[in-house]
Amino acid sequence: MPNGPIKIGYGLSLSGGLAANGLTARLAHQIWQEDVNARGGLLGRPVELVCIDDKTDPNAVLGIYEALLADEKVDLLLAGYGNNSISPAMPLVIEHEKYFVGLMGLAVNKDLKYDRFFCMIPTGSDPNVALTHGLFEAASQLTKKPRTMAILAADADFSKNPIAGARANAAEHGIEVISEAKYSLATEDYPAVVRAQAESSPDILFLCSYINDSVGLLRAVGETNIEPMLVGGAMIGPQTSTVQQQLGPLLNGVVNYEYWLPTPAMAFAGVRDLISRYQARAAGTQADALGYYVAPCAYAQLQVLEQAIRGTDGLSDAELAEYTHSEVFHTVMGDIRFGPLGEWDQPRVLTVQFQNIGSNDIEQFRSPDARVVVSPGEYSNGSLRTFGTARAGHR
Repeated sequence: MPNGPIKIGYGLSLSGGLAANGLTARLAHQIWQEDVNARGGLLGRPVELVCIDDKTDPNAVLGIYEALLADEKVDLLLAGYGNNSISPAMPLVIEHEKYFVGLMGLAVNKDLKYDRFFCMIPTGSDPNVALTHGLFEAASQLTKKPRTMAILAADADFSKNPIAGARANAAEHGIEVISEAKYSLATEDYPAVVRAQAESSPDILFLCSYINDSVGLLRAVGETNIEPMLVGGAMIGPQTSTVQQQLGPLLNGVVNYEYWLPTPAMAFAGVRDLISRYQARAAGTQADALGYYVAPCAYAQLQVLEQAIRGTDGLSDAELAEYTHSEVFHTVMGDIRFGPLGEWDQPRVLTVQFQNIGSNDIEQFRSPDARVVVSPGEYSNGSLRTFGTARAGHR
């Protein structure tokens, strides 16, 4: 329908293990939809988002995208939250030669090299390494340098890339990986798996986990009273308000990654207004209370799509992809240019350490002092402490 709405279809994890992040992205998308339609829509047409819950089940993803094309007859596709929501759709997307902008999939396109895929995760051209590069860089500045590392990761597809990156970063800094263990996502006895990896007394306990198991692992670290020099690395969960409220002071000392935080150095055009509106709308819902981790990326994801449509004055997948490869996009995440594989051309992952947390109140986590940026230097607002030092007085 030439005068009907432009339909943009996608799957998103609105229930299941990644619901907190999926619901956050959905709310940010809805705010963008309201904004763009208030400006008159795109190409003189209103914009409609057709979002289907994939229930955090990668086996459901392909069917969702088949239905979006065949039944919903959407004009454009949008990629979902992470690897498990994006990778299963890629063969169909490639078959239909669709333009496909994803949210946080890590190295999804590394082997496929599909020239119409783009991703909002700010990990640059070497995403595996970039995700944890800052941890090792900051650790190298400690007075006593870490020399050994034990890896403890979820037995799931998503953990492969962060582990590969952590091993590469460790090798570059002369850190020996003395053990690697995987645990089932059905694990209940987290103290046992933590103790097993701590037996070798590693300087770094590198953790790669999903939301629920992040809680189990960090509670187990607290219960077992182990004190490596550093704990954390590539955990999905500590970025979210539900996990922050559950763990409170147990997060002190944990090192992890973020993509945006409310620091002066990251006050990009429009982002403070977005966060303010997002938080007002998120109150009383299951979406993340603060929205720092997902909301700016999700809003920027659709800003890229909007600017590409305006720049090409159309909905041609080929033209949208060509435009996206060649232009700079002005978003709430700052100015973005994409590289050959659709990743950011320059990485900008924040390495943060939880510090100064005295309670489980979510208000503690609004402050930049709760998650100190230790890398990269141009965004840093504090320095890395050893795990024990950061936890002293906040147990």
